[in-house]
Amino acid sequence: MKTISIILLLALAATDAQAQRIKGSDTVLPIAQQTAERFMALTPEARVTVTGGGTGVGISALLDGTTDIAMASRPIKFSEKMKVKSAGKEVEEVIVAHDALAVVVHPSNPVKQLTRQQLEDIFRGKITNWKQVGGDDRKIVVYSRETSSGTYEFFKESVLKNKNYMSSSLSMPATGAIIQSVSQTRGAIGYVGLAYLSPRVKSISVSYDGKHYAPPTMESATDKSYPIVRPLYYYYNKENSEQVAPLVNFILSPAGQEIIKKSGYIPVK
Repeated sequence: MKTISIILLLALAATDAQAQRIKGSDTVLPIAQQTAERFMALTPEARVTVTGGGTGVGISALLDGTTDIAMASRPIKFSEKMKVKSAGKEVEEVIVAHDALAVVVHPSNPVKQLTRQQLEDIFRGKITNWKQVGGDDRKIVVYSRETSSGTYEFFKESVLKNKNYMSSSLSMPATGAIIQSVSQTRGAIGYVGLAYLSPRVKSISVSYDGKHYAPPTMESATDKSYPIVRPLYYYYNKENSEQVAPLVNFILSPAGQEIIKKSGYIPVK
């Protein structure tokens, strides 16, 4: 009965939801695509286009009116809020899922766990050789996301405690590029969303207190034993609330949250 009610609700709202544009975070991209596809299957009149580019790109697109929903893997910045306010608009924020950020290395790397402090020292360039953290005598090659990425911002805030990355870190334009680079570089280290983990790389257990280590898994992220977990957001202009409501309501519905869970993300409900 609930499923029928959802379908009827979506069908009635189809006229308002005919053309929707979603843009932004590469982390949020897979669940945005999958929930949009299911939404369109339930509401044939609806048309939803989903593109990545990074959180900053998505929020900029929302501000200049070239997208209806911005996907973000970090909260909207104060400077961005001020731009919204100066334009006489108001932005709504919705948490659609949670995600664990996995630290990854080359599969041949014998290191299995690192503390937050060790990660900070690696990504800030204070630890430069794997032997300094119990690994082989091999130079550490640091891969990071580009500065417009919400994942870049969150890792900086949570792991580096808002300190700057080392200047020689290699910026990658997308999560897939980090997976590829780390899988091909024996001394590499990087970070990716939990859903992007693959056998091509090895994930590291992490501890923030130096005592309790946890691997990045759905279970450890849900029970918060894994420390690098963040909310994922949809942002939209309040004046467009009625237009985007059917799509937003669907991703928050039991059907939408089930898609999120099966995709390797943590549901909010």
